[in-house]
Amino acid sequence: MGAGTEPDGSSRSDEEWDRFLRESVAGAAGAPEEPSARAREVAHRLRAEPAGGPEGWRSHPPARPQRRTGWYAAGLLACLVLLVVALAPGPMADLFAGDGADQPSRTAEGAPQQEAAQRPTMEEPFRGSPAAGWASGAAGITVPEARAAGWMSAAEVERALARSRDFLAASGLDRAVLRGERPEKALALVNPHQKDVQDMLKTAFRSPSEKNDPLLLFSRFRPSHARLVGDVVKTRGRLTYREGERGAVEVTADVTFVYPVTRADAGGDDEIVRTIVRRELVLNWDDPDKVITEPGTFSVVSYKYDVTNGGCGASTGYFTPPFGTDRRAGGAGTEVDPYDRSTPVAEGEPTGDECRVATRS
Repeated sequence: MGAGTEPDGSSRSDEEWDRFLRESVAGAAGAPEEPSARAREVAHRLRAEPAGGPEGWRSHPPARPQRRTGWYAAGLLACLVLLVVALAPGPMADLFAGDGADQPSRTAEGAPQQEAAQRPTMEEPFRGSPAAGWASGAAGITVPEARAAGWMSAAEVERALARSRDFLAASGLDRAVLRGERPEKALALVNPHQKDVQDMLKTAFRSPSEKNDPLLLFSRFRPSHARLVGDVVKTRGRLTYREGERGAVEVTADVTFVYPVTRADAGGDDEIVRTIVRRELVLNWDDPDKVITEPGTFSVVSYKYDVTNGGCGASTGYFTPPFGTDRRAGGAGTEVDPYDRSTPVAEGEPTGDECRVATRS
């Protein structure tokens, strides 16, 4: 059958055939069209909507009722909690304060357990004290580098500094001296020709008083009253030097000593008190051509000291740490921080009526 031949054998003109092809491609007028994907989606949604019709574009749908079972339960629980708090406020307060890990609970005596854990023991007499991190004995006394000064060469200054520290050890660390024995090694370093100091020392050991007191230079505890705990005394301090009068080498010592002590008749587990003594001494290593002296000795220029937990009352020549009921309540004396070394030792010596209360020991 020819390209331009109808089934009945009639033929179409070329113009008709061209029109037929164009209409086939463009679609004849009035012919049904295949709906687009967007049109199919809209039709599907319209069929799925309820009979009332779709909501307007800017309209707000009515609020839907919510189930309130959770809120009712929470309100009921809150009421029960308030009721329990009203009936038993103490336990509930502890419950809401936490599990107690960071809360210092009270002991039977009313002291926080945290404080009790910091109290000194026979095995750890410095526990809870700033001195726990200090050096022991003479190791805590810093000695500067020696240089020539006054009439002394660098080597002689070095020997003078070493002997000055020896005096501090013999007067404040020697176990026999701390038990109340006479400080022979320390006395041997004091210029025997310094009459005023020698007279003071002789009187102090024979009949101690406020003016003539061995505690001005030496640390001593009455053996019938107190004894040291352990073998360690903690120290912190330093020596400095300069050229003094008449070409002397003037050495200044500023040292704090911490002594843990307990009752002389204490058993294995008794109260421990830390007696804290800060001393400031000025010693002259004199030129023997200008001052009468003996080799290897110094002249005492001045002496000052502060003590806390060392006892109050008339001078006895011994520190008398207070134990038990003898310990004064807070505020009964001058409160001081014995570990504060930022200011010089106060002028004048502590008097028998002056008692210092340590804010920490």
